[in-house]
Amino acid sequence: MNFSLTDEQVALQESARKYAQERLLPEARRCEEESVPPSRELVREYAEMGFLGINVASEYGGLGLGNLEALIVIEELARVSGAVAFPVFESCVGPVRAIEHFAPESLRQKVIPAVCRGEKIVAVSMSEPAAGSALTDLTTRGRIEGSQVVLNGTKRWCSGGGHADGYVVYCRLSDAPGAAGIGAVYLERGTPGLEFGSPENLMGFRGVPSCDLFLEECAVPLDHVIVPAGGFRKLMEAFDLERCGNATMALAQASGALDDVVAYVQERKQFGKPIVDFQAVQLRLAEMRMRVDAARLLIWRAAVNSQQGLPSLLESSMAKCFANEISREVCGHAVQLMGGYGYSREYPMERRLRDAWGWGIAGGAIDIQKVNIASAMVGRRFDQRR
Repeated sequence: MNFSLTDEQVALQESARKYAQERLLPEARRCEEESVPPSRELVREYAEMGFLGINVASEYGGLGLGNLEALIVIEELARVSGAVAFPVFESCVGPVRAIEHFAPESLRQKVIPAVCRGEKIVAVSMSEPAAGSALTDLTTRGRIEGSQVVLNGTKRWCSGGGHADGYVVYCRLSDAPGAAGIGAVYLERGTPGLEFGSPENLMGFRGVPSCDLFLEECAVPLDHVIVPAGGFRKLMEAFDLERCGNATMALAQASGALDDVVAYVQERKQFGKPIVDFQAVQLRLAEMRMRVDAARLLIWRAAVNSQQGLPSLLESSMAKCFANEISREVCGHAVQLMGGYGYSREYPMERRLRDAWGWGIAGGAIDIQKVNIASAMVGRRFDQRR
């Protein structure tokens, strides 16, 4: 058991940190103030650096590294802003990995190399108006007709909705009840019958567009089926990696907040001395650091134990749950320590706090992760309906 990064991983981390600090701060501010995603030019720049396929197989244009390396880069970018890190998140731990693991080879070749080149952005569309935490209640249907699948339904809370070029849509592909009828289909922007709702106006996540998707007789080729009916378990296995990515995005808000507040308390003076000289501040800093490090270790454990594959439900849920909770706590403490400066929109701290709350809702709420943890501990799923 080794708790140290290799020289190569440290070099990757330092390179990503230097790039984020020197290149991404103006774009982060633009995304926040204008509530727009990173520019396509920046996405192509990510591609040139290999950030859009860190843990994607080299045969599809990726770097062929591990999940840990991908999470290391995501944290460094997200410390600046979750919005500027989101394209890397989607390509390395999001829907692209589900396509890589489970889709037909023809669809892999069509989508993944284009993502790695920065030419295509792919989002996942899971939730519906009546199916959020109860995901197996979804009603969007895919009707197989000859060589096509015809989609009908409404999807909600799609991060990347209206902006992405393609969507991994969870839907019913058979009449089997519950999870047994659910699969996933790849749907391209511009497909006749696909319409987008108004952009969501959220508390945080500015720069991460979100909206409803309305599907009316959207016909896609049969080889766009990523997972057929009955493959819900596979989809959720791929989602275990997304949980690690979600946890890392939350962690990044906390680790970035900690760095900012450590610098602030050494500069800010009250009663004739830096406020870091007050014991109450010292105790708060120590508590924040312990939580940040513990969250990172849980995330990295899940990534390393996946051994280049997909993390386990137990370890990924523990990492997400803990990182989501400590992110809110650490960012809240940072706002308090910085006082009015922490509450001002002229500084990034209040944005970190808003985004920290969002990651504990997105990708499965905190309490749902606790149910997952208990389920893994006792070795069976719990029926929440009876």
